[in-house]
Amino acid sequence: MGPRSSAQLRTRRGRRSERFVVSPPKITSRSPSSAVAVNTIVTSQLAVPTRGRGFVDITADAEAFLEEAGAREGALTVFIRHTSASLTIQENADPTVLDDLLSALKRAAPEDAPWTHDTEGPDDMPAHVKTMLTSTSLQIPVQGGELLLGTWQAIYLIEHRSKPHRREIVLQFIGAI
Repeated sequence: MGPRSSAQLRTRRGRRSERFVVSPPKITSRSPSSAVAVNTIVTSQLAVPTRGRGFVDITADAEAFLEEAGAREGALTVFIRHTSASLTIQENADPTVLDDLLSALKRAAPEDAPWTHDTEGPDDMPAHVKTMLTSTSLQIPVQGGELLLGTWQAIYLIEHRSKPHRREIVLQFIGAI
């Protein structure tokens, strides 16, 4: 028996089998790279009133911040300063997507589970779990002063508590103006 070729592999029972090499798909298109010297950091705080459990689209607020900042190329960081509300980028075309996401979060962290932490009510600990499962910060590329979100994407604050709250979000652009 001769040496194994790179295309063959010996199994435990001594039989040879072919090794299949999977190569990554070819890149079909890519825009030219752009380089920008970071010369600006602009920060602002956004106060968002919520109506209770649900999604609040804050995309327009983020876009207004970028315009006010004179943002051209860089990145926008969106950070929520709470542990019972969170952020996500999600579909903005069909509102039933958001309904289904709320249902999924409710199943992941139900209010009637035997939680130890219930100081602020039965929806508090499930809200912390939902925040842990989602995000407290997002980073979105900015090019030509525009957020590089996909066609059907929007930035949402997710309120996990049942009662209305006033949520604080930090918007920070880092890049060139």
